[in-house]
Amino acid sequence: MTTAIPLFLARTDSPIGRLELTSDGDAITSLSIARDGHLPLESLPENGNGVLEEAVRQLGEYFAGTRTAFDVPLHLRGTDFQRRVWAVLERLPYGEFTSYGEIGLELGLLTAGRAVGGAVGANPVPLLIGCHRVLSSNGRVTGYSGGEGIPTKLWLLAHEGITLAA
Repeated sequence: MTTAIPLFLARTDSPIGRLELTSDGDAITSLSIARDGHLPLESLPENGNGVLEEAVRQLGEYFAGTRTAFDVPLHLRGTDFQRRVWAVLERLPYGEFTSYGEIGLELGLLTAGRAVGGAVGANPVPLLIGCHRVLSSNGRVTGYSGGEGIPTKLWLLAHEGITLAA
């Protein structure tokens, strides 16, 4: 499977590593956090636009601690189920967390924890949609597909003041 070359691409530094954002011209279509120092589209040159500039500005404010919600337009590709899960995540406020099971319950799917986990992990715009705010039903930090994985998730949770018991 080949990855489509994005129309617009921007990168920025952050406390959790370099970020790479793509846009279709009207909205943000993806956000990647560097893993082992690499980004998925690092071989392509940047080609910014207004929506990317605004997203980079808002991300800077988030990391500076002055922004708790994002309002850049998003165009997300995914299955209907994934989009339903991402919609629940979009409503989860800064500094609060939920579990995979609770998301399943909210969607009326009592035993969908694993499927919810898959949808959370497929979130194309981490940070902009706070998938780091999802924990296991017992409050444990499980996987995270962005950046360096669990250490990145722990940093984001601490940044938002979410403290967890050992």
